Amino acid sequence: MTDKLVIALAQMTQSMGDLKANADAMLEWRARAQGADLIVFPELQLIGYPPEDLVLKPALVTQADYQLDRLAQETADGGPAMLVGTVVAAQGVLFNVVALLDNGAVTTVRAKRELPNYGTFDEKRLFAPGPLPAPIDFRGVKFGVPICEDIWFPFVTAHLKAQGAKILISPNGSPFEVDKDDRRLNAVAGTRVRETGLPLAYLNRVGGQDELVFDGASFVMNADLSVAQQLPDWEETLVLTQWEKWDGQWVCLPGDRHELDPRPADIYNAMVLGLRDYVNRNRFPGVVLGLSGGIDSALSAAVAVDALGADRVWCVMMPSRFTSQDSLDDAVECARLLGVRYDIIPIAPAVGAFDAMLGPVFDGRAPDLTEENLQSRIRGVTLMGLSNKFGHMLLTTGNKSEMSVGYATIYGDMAGGYSVLKDAYKTTVFDLSRWRNAHVPSLGAGMGPAGPVMPERVITKPPSAELRADQRDDDSLPPYEILDPILYGLVEEELSVDDLVARGFEKETVARIERLLYVAEYKRRQAPPGVKLGIRNFGRDRRYPITNAFRTI
Repeated sequence: MTDKLVIALAQMTQSMGDLKANADAMLEWRARAQGADLIVFPELQLIGYPPEDLVLKPALVTQADYQLDRLAQETADGGPAMLVGTVVAAQGVLFNVVALLDNGAVTTVRAKRELPNYGTFDEKRLFAPGPLPAPIDFRGVKFGVPICEDIWFPFVTAHLKAQGAKILISPNGSPFEVDKDDRRLNAVAGTRVRETGLPLAYLNRVGGQDELVFDGASFVMNADLSVAQQLPDWEETLVLTQWEKWDGQWVCLPGDRHELDPRPADIYNAMVLGLRDYVNRNRFPGVVLGLSGGIDSALSAAVAVDALGADRVWCVMMPSRFTSQDSLDDAVECARLLGVRYDIIPIAPAVGAFDAMLGPVFDGRAPDLTEENLQSRIRGVTLMGLSNKFGHMLLTTGNKSEMSVGYATIYGDMAGGYSVLKDAYKTTVFDLSRWRNAHVPSLGAGMGPAGPVMPERVITKPPSAELRADQRDDDSLPPYEILDPILYGLVEEELSVDDLVARGFEKETVARIERLLYVAEYKRRQAPPGVKLGIRNFGRDRRYPITNAFRTI
């Protein structure tokens, strides 16, 4: 029985559904892990996570079996064994599993027991729960392998401890959320380690997958709750962890402990990584967006440059007769600071054409929101025309505050393929803009500028859609420092009007915001996907009926 082990942790990205590419990447990482006894990969590394209904296709399961056998055969060379996440079909159902590949064969398979079915997760739709798993015997050492959600509850790890496990190794597919680092480390891993008295290696993936971003931030915690290894967030990393048996207890020797991003750097990097992987994996040559001179489009452009480089970002100013000179000047300066292509396409000719076309039908009715929305839709059509002609994905620039209350035009400024601000409240947009003007994100190093990305006036001037004369957002909405806490309570915390009134907010204001939130559901259903940042994003996390008469007051 050995008293020393080298376990390689492969914190890596995945390519959804490209099983051969994923298998090839695992073999490349295995080749780099020479000297390790075992290399561990994240949850469902062979398939991609979350696979959604893709795993219901029998052809995918057949390919997964083939690629797993191919990987297993490669372990006949005497190099590191592999712990690989994949799917297995048995008795007419699917299981989310890890497989130990060693000495040229698949030697052991263990299934995930706890299937998350909340928020972004929908695993009970796809998988059957496995039995309480037995430890895996490897080189005379018993590993417990709780898969992701298995460590969020005490049952699986307690069973593994009772069955003689000496080390816990947990492959994960854990998406980024604000403040999740502390929950993973202390509330989850720390609790399981205290309960079992066993060390825990927590391995997470990195990369973007549609709305979700995976931040890595893997770690190893010893039985005394000390963190022996802390892998970086956002970056692919291979670490060979050294383990020794001291007085019958396995201990991971101290290694690198990377500092994780504080807020708002973590939010900004999540946006950068989410957009980068979405654009690149869907093979867009770049992005195009409307640069209005306002803060939302300025921040969206900055994220795009940090994600893709200035040469792949195309900004377009589309002024109307209501566009202020400040906005024109600020848009030019944003483009100059970012180094992007910048074009001006006035919308006055199209507005005039629509006025003439609709004038006979609108005769006798005063101008109202209709004419404002037409301007927004003309801009959307213009940008989609550029997208169709040149292939660039249209980047949408609306924030969560606007999406919550319907302060956005469907088929207008909501048009597009992806949004980095979709889950960012307006106050967060201000925080991120101030932060980016003073810092360079780690993921954007070498891509975006080292200095400011927008004029200070973009941050300080009153927000306005500029769809009518002297328009300001707070003409129609409460100030964002009031609106955003109300929305956070209604959306993230599912509070009632009375709950928020008890916090000091005006009852009439809260009731109005709740009504706007519900009636805008139909718009959000037709909005593009965007990076999930908080605990309740619009889309996967929050699934409300469109037709809904319920109110809390």
